[in-house]
Amino acid sequence: MSFDERGGAPVLRPSTTTEGRSPASRNGRKDPAQGAPARGRRRINGATLLLGAVVPALLLTIWLFASEATAIPDYLLPSPAQVVGAGVELANQGLLGTYILISLQRVLTGFAIGASIGLALGALVGLSGLADRMLAPTLGAIRAVPSLAWLPLLTVFLGIFETPKITLIAIGAAFPVYTTVSAALRHVDPHLVEAGRAFGLGRLALLTTVQLPAVVPSVISGLRLALAQAWLFLVAAELLASSMGLGFLLTDSANNGRTDRIFLAILLLAILGKTSDALVGLGERALLKRWS
Repeated sequence: MSFDERGGAPVLRPSTTTEGRSPASRNGRKDPAQGAPARGRRRINGATLLLGAVVPALLLTIWLFASEATAIPDYLLPSPAQVVGAGVELANQGLLGTYILISLQRVLTGFAIGASIGLALGALVGLSGLADRMLAPTLGAIRAVPSLAWLPLLTVFLGIFETPKITLIAIGAAFPVYTTVSAALRHVDPHLVEAGRAFGLGRLALLTTVQLPAVVPSVISGLRLALAQAWLFLVAAELLASSMGLGFLLTDSANNGRTDRIFLAILLLAILGKTSDALVGLGERALLKRWS
């Protein structure tokens, strides 16, 4: 549906290795290409979910008590029931689902573009000393520019419709991936790289079979940071001549004094951000299992 307002590296072994095992495993040592130990991965079960719900339940209780049993006026602290009522009101008007979907579309599109660019730049800077010296200072300076500082320039160059919004989110998503991937590639175990070269791997084969698999945990960490950054940049992007989206809902509600809708928008952003992060976490476990 479209809206518009207009782990470790694989084992490298010679074909003569006895019984298909690497020399390190035959000597009783753990092969460095076997990945991180299983105990370093957090398993999700009922107890984990229950513990994770303790703090939200406590915050909800405090919120309910403060809104119902204190003298704080509703226009400053609406009750949970009032926030739910605001959501039902928007849903009945056919706006809530539209706002959620348009924001989700913008985030995912900008994240996909930005993460791809960040991965390419990170690989280039992390693998090439010349590219590191040429690009790293400039990219570091661009990364330091606040998100709101891009809005006037993007408006002048790209107009006021979808393109500048997605571009801004892509800028926010690119740099976490670039930073983590470039740093991780610089610190790949040189013994793995030398082993790959000893087996006759060229630059591209070495990258795809040794270096990138070796930095899978760092790549996933960068993607999770990039996704969080994409949600942060969404609100700034939707300040730009928007009439739909959760960022628009925030600013419009603030202008109209609808604190209940402000709370609703913040809660929806938190839920959507956590849900998308959890989905990336599922992909992380699958990749780590593949490369371990």
